[in-house]
Amino acid sequence: MDNFDLDSIKQKWKEQDVPTIYQDTDIQKMLNHKSRNYVKYIFWISALEFLIFLLLNIYYIFQDSSQSSLLHILQRMGVENTVELQADFAHLLFGMKIFSLLMTGIFVILFYVNYCKIKVQQSLKSFITQILKFRKVVNLFILTNIALLLVYISVLCWFIFYIFSKQNIAFDGETLAGFIVGLAIATAIGIGLIWLYYRVVYGIIMHRLGKNLEQLKKIEQQKDI
Repeated sequence: MDNFDLDSIKQKWKEQDVPTIYQDTDIQKMLNHKSRNYVKYIFWISALEFLIFLLLNIYYIFQDSSQSSLLHILQRMGVENTVELQADFAHLLFGMKIFSLLMTGIFVILFYVNYCKIKVQQSLKSFITQILKFRKVVNLFILTNIALLLVYISVLCWFIFYIFSKQNIAFDGETLAGFIVGLAIATAIGIGLIWLYYRVVYGIIMHRLGKNLEQLKKIEQQKDI
């Protein structure tokens, strides 16, 4: 026991080559596979949104409840509910719904095209580039939905003022102030709900995709050294 040297044994233990369980290529394949799955999840979520919007639009077209409620608000503001007004308003709402569906459908197609372009077997640099492009499309989709809300509110405001001008109805100061404040509050709530929805639904997936992307970039940098 006199020859027992604990420090020497520790040093020899540290100098031993510890075999790595996973190589960089294995980690890369795993990250690529996970990232592609995240892209697939976003595609299916957007496709589900499109289907839900389509079904809701079909429902409201037959029920016509959204048009009736908005026209009721206009009547309370002094607007005469004529047949011409109902027709113009119905055409406006229908056009907005179709445009909304069209924009959502375009992004569903873009998500699917990007998903098809992302291949697990492709080079790491190409894979990273494709993921970055996909993230830009997702961010553009979120901003487009917020922009659409602002555009629709602007169009509705223009239509309301057009009807007031056509029927020679004057806004008094109190009514105009209440209308502007109510519109501003509704717009802020609408933007907040849209942002919250996409932060929760898309944000979780995009966060995980971002973490995978950072790890893939580190592997790429190590290859370049």
